[in-house]
Amino acid sequence: MTEERPAGTPVLRRMNRAAVLDAVRRRAPEPVRVAELARLTELTRPTVAQAVEDLLAAGWLRQVAPQQATVGRPATRFSLNGRAAPVLALDVGPHTVTAGLADLAGERLAMIRRPVSRRGARHLLEAVDEATDAALAAAGLAAEQIAAVTAATPGIVEVATGRVLFAPSVPGWPEIDLAGRLRARFRCAVTVENDANLAALAAVRQRTGAGTLLAVQWGERLGAGVVIDGRLHRGAGQAGEIGFIRPTSFLRPTDSIHPTGDHPHRPEDHPHRPEDHPHRPEDHSHPTGDHPHRAGDHPDPAGDGRGPLERAIGAEAIVDLARRRAAGHPESRLARATDAAAVFAAAADGDPMAVEVVDRVAAVFAEAIAPAVLVLSPHAIVIGGGIARAGAVLLDAIARHLEDLTLTPPSVELSELAEGTVLTGAIQLALDEVWRDTLTNC
Repeated sequence: MTEERPAGTPVLRRMNRAAVLDAVRRRAPEPVRVAELARLTELTRPTVAQAVEDLLAAGWLRQVAPQQATVGRPATRFSLNGRAAPVLALDVGPHTVTAGLADLAGERLAMIRRPVSRRGARHLLEAVDEATDAALAAAGLAAEQIAAVTAATPGIVEVATGRVLFAPSVPGWPEIDLAGRLRARFRCAVTVENDANLAALAAVRQRTGAGTLLAVQWGERLGAGVVIDGRLHRGAGQAGEIGFIRPTSFLRPTDSIHPTGDHPHRPEDHPHRPEDHPHRPEDHSHPTGDHPHRAGDHPDPAGDGRGPLERAIGAEAIVDLARRRAAGHPESRLARATDAAAVFAAAADGDPMAVEVVDRVAAVFAEAIAPAVLVLSPHAIVIGGGIARAGAVLLDAIARHLEDLTLTPPSVELSELAEGTVLTGAIQLALDEVWRDTLTNC
């Protein structure tokens, strides 16, 4: 005769398993004993022991060799079996693709970078495939073992579908169904998200407490993620596209810096003629399949999709600005600068020309971002990306200029994750997806 069991028992056992697994996750990577889990979950020891047994059988937990005790039998400890549900994160940029694999506890299993050979969607997809294949091989994993995928991409992403609607830095990228391609290969939950939004999520996890945060990704391009009270703010879908801000003191490639640090072209020197206005009446038609903001709406003389702020103070523009400032001064370190890091290093060492260039860059950035600061009143601006290695010389200059332009200046910080901010955010989002599903269905 089969023993009758209360109808609620399977549900209760599932709830108990979820509570125990969540407690182990929160203590990871430190292994825990049954007695500790009973205290953390407020469940009885027999209930915890049964849940642990179920989770061991399902592969979510593993038994850790007991520590040698001075008195009595050593207690058995348990930890997450990280490889039960590894995740894949992709940081897809116009010039480089990074693939990272992490286990259930967030430990990195592999990270592979691949350059993009040529500009365009097809070449970017090739780099995505190469980086993904190499990361899987390095971690000893197969595609069917991956539990969730998050891909970070430049451009505006439609949240519901994961389709990229607008990505001026990668010609043809909106025509590629990246989410669909990844789902077909990995057969798991796939999320495609704007790279700056993922950087913002990573930045907010590094801080204690909720609040309003403006997380800026600053390299050759500029973007931002907005977090309000701990939640990502998307607005109508384009929140944070600061690269397209047109600062009043716009630095063009042909401009130079006066020895005083003043820009030679003041706003009043360039009255806007009707034909110069970026939004002309004839630009408001929306042909089928076209994004409402066509390339002609923004100054793009190089045809690379960069916005005014990116063209003014992106990493490449900073080097160009430094070289122009050092014109006629071959002895200057700026004359030999090959990247923005060299410019910031020279400024940190007190090179007058470098200090002047950094101050000018900080002034343009502060002027561009000040309206957002006045509207949002963020607690902090966190800068990630390649420029995050600039150090105090840039932070101090930005903070000084913001003080003159805002009512309550936020703190200005550099992300501890620097260039790894986006990939970290992508891993976190993929793990969040896994844990939501796991704690519901374990």
